[in-house]
Amino acid sequence: MKVQGNGHEHEFEAAYGLPEPLPKGESILWQGAPDLADLAVRVFHLKKIAVYFVVLMAVRGSYLYSLGGDSLTILAGVLLVAGLGLTAMAALGLLAWLTARTTAYTLTDQRVVMRIGIVLTLTFNLPLKRIETAGLLLAGKGYGDIPLALSSGDRIGWINLWPHARPWRLAKPEPMLRCIADAQTFATTLQKAWTNATGKASASTQGHGESGTASTANWQMDSLANKPV
Repeated sequence: MKVQGNGHEHEFEAAYGLPEPLPKGESILWQGAPDLADLAVRVFHLKKIAVYFVVLMAVRGSYLYSLGGDSLTILAGVLLVAGLGLTAMAALGLLAWLTARTTAYTLTDQRVVMRIGIVLTLTFNLPLKRIETAGLLLAGKGYGDIPLALSSGDRIGWINLWPHARPWRLAKPEPMLRCIADAQTFATTLQKAWTNATGKASASTQGHGESGTASTANWQMDSLANKPV
C-alpha cells in the first residue's frame, strides 16, 4: 500500500511518525493521519454545533420579539448568539486542525505506532502480537475508525489517548485510529499484517453492516456501523 504522510515536521523523529529507526528487517506497510474534514464533523461535531447555535439564534430572536423588542434589539440579540457560535466553531475547528496536523499513524509488519498530541507529543508502540481484536467503523465516503483492543494487562489511560480513543470504553480504553481514508483497505492490510505476525488465522474484513469473527476468537474485524461508537 502507498505510504502517506504530511511531511517530516518533528525534528526529533528518526522518520515521519517514528521516534526511532525501525529494527532491521521491519518494514512500513502504511502511514497516514486523520482527515481534517471528517475529524471536524464526526469527532468535534462541528455540524451539530452549527445547528445548535442556529436554533439558539431563532429562540433568542423569538424571545426578544415576544417581549416587544424593536428590530435593532432583536438583531443585536441574534448577532450576539451568532458571534458566540462562530467563536465556538472556530475554536473547535482549530482543535481539529491541530489534531490532524500533529497526528501520525504507522503500520509496520510488526506493530502499530500512534504519534499523537498537540502540546505534548506522545508515541504509543502497539505490537501486533499484543492486539487481541480490532473494529471497523465505516462512516461514509470511505472514511472510518479502527479501534484496537489490547491484550489483558496492557492499558493506556483514556485521557492520554483522547481523541484517539474509542468512546465510552473508560474501564479498558481502546486506542483508535480516527477518520482514516479508505479505511476498508487499511483494515484488510492490518488484518493481513496481524496474521503474518502472530501466525494465527483471522476473520475476514467486512463492510457496512456486516461482521465476521475468527474461529480462534483471537481476531475480529467487527463492523461497528450500527453501534454507538
